[in-house]
Amino acid sequence: MTTVDETSPTARALVCLELLQNSPGITAERLGERLGVSDRAARRYVAVLREAGVPIESARGRYGGYRVGRGHRLPPLMFTNTEALALVMAVIEGDHAAGDPTVPVGSALGKIIRALPATVAEPADAVRRVSATRRAHRDTSPDPGTTVQLVDACSAARRLRLGYRSGSGRDRVLDVDPWAVVTRHGRWYLLCWSHTSDARRVLRVDRVVSVDLLPETFEPPQDLDPVRDVEDHLSDGWAHQVEILVDAPAATVRAWIPRSLGRLEPVDDDHCRLVGSTDEPDWYAQQLALLRTSFRIVGPAEVQEAARMIGRNLLRAGEVETPD
Repeated sequence: MTTVDETSPTARALVCLELLQNSPGITAERLGERLGVSDRAARRYVAVLREAGVPIESARGRYGGYRVGRGHRLPPLMFTNTEALALVMAVIEGDHAAGDPTVPVGSALGKIIRALPATVAEPADAVRRVSATRRAHRDTSPDPGTTVQLVDACSAARRLRLGYRSGSGRDRVLDVDPWAVVTRHGRWYLLCWSHTSDARRVLRVDRVVSVDLLPETFEPPQDLDPVRDVEDHLSDGWAHQVEILVDAPAATVRAWIPRSLGRLEPVDDDHCRLVGSTDEPDWYAQQLALLRTSFRIVGPAEVQEAARMIGRNLLRAGEVETPD
């Protein structure tokens, strides 16, 4: 059993509110034990909260107790560090505008962060500044504690030693300079320089199993564009090299497709070339439906065949059977 050390009435009242929020239905006896006071004193703290406008409900009987009810004003909310970070991450994953304080969701999130203690608010605000697009995959959401360690190291320009588990399940130890944490297409990534590989790397945050802070510091590249660099990485280095000729200028096509599909190269004023790579030809062919003009798949054969299959299925779906 843990009791509080605070002896001031204000401190005990705030701890009382936290206990009521975290343990709906808590009894006066249990509340007094947690506060380190008598049952009668615990009831007085409940009365203080009610006088302050916090809607505290109570129920009598064997299974009775206190809980925070619904009132005309929002009562003070208390979060643990992990709860606050998880909330911020969930909002970012669900709405990419959460980092913009000028829109309603961003403004609301900012109010919550400003109400948190500095030890919780600072890492939560650092995570909020991460760029995000699309809702996260449920099975790839990273641990909030790990995420904030990475974000803090990026801000402090401190080198890290990471335990990292590859997609095949192999564990590695990597010494990296963490440049930025970015969320793209529902996944969280760490853009970094790997001293182990002596190369730029993009790591999945959900595959980071341990984080150790090293004494060395670093200077990130002057021309660093985290979102662009992650998108470029995601479009390159896969098994199948893709080339698409598009009947539209690069500036127009750029507004239709994500950078992760590849890079656009102008051919002339009316045509461009999309060059990228993929491990999933079926998925890549599906993304080409985003192009709002005619195009030709130069290669590879796997993407060509996947596109033909999609085309045949669409044609069959559009056929209308006439009654005899």
